[in-house]
Amino acid sequence: MPLWKVYHPEHAFSIEDKHAIAQRITGIYRDLPPFYVGVVFEAVAKSSYYIGGEPADDFVRISVDHIARQMKDDETKQRFLGAVTKLLTPYLSERGLRWEMHVDETPFSLWTIGGVRPPLPGTDDEIRWRSENRPSPTSA
Repeated sequence: MPLWKVYHPEHAFSIEDKHAIAQRITGIYRDLPPFYVGVVFEAVAKSSYYIGGEPADDFVRISVDHIARQMKDDETKQRFLGAVTKLLTPYLSERGLRWEMHVDETPFSLWTIGGVRPPLPGTDDEIRWRSENRPSPTSA
């Protein structure tokens, strides 16, 4: 699962923006079942967001947890970050918002969905989960 947490000023995004951003983020993960991808938008009041010790109403912080897949080489990581920058630029930089992000990667073995271990990548079960866009009993 990738879980994106987007901490942003209260005025930064409309409901339509959030929907479009979440759809674009989900689209990055073409090899995963779409229901694996979660995006949480957390509006932060100016009085509660400080950068460098000063109130900030123009800053977005994004934290991404990757569990379903890990990026093994630098080329893949740079390609991913480039795709994210392209995806987010119209919603952030082009609107005058400063931003930063990071990605944490958790071992696949420390993940469950509803208490069930997800199928391994590329297996028939995972392919079925992707096509059905929901978890279902695994064959093993």
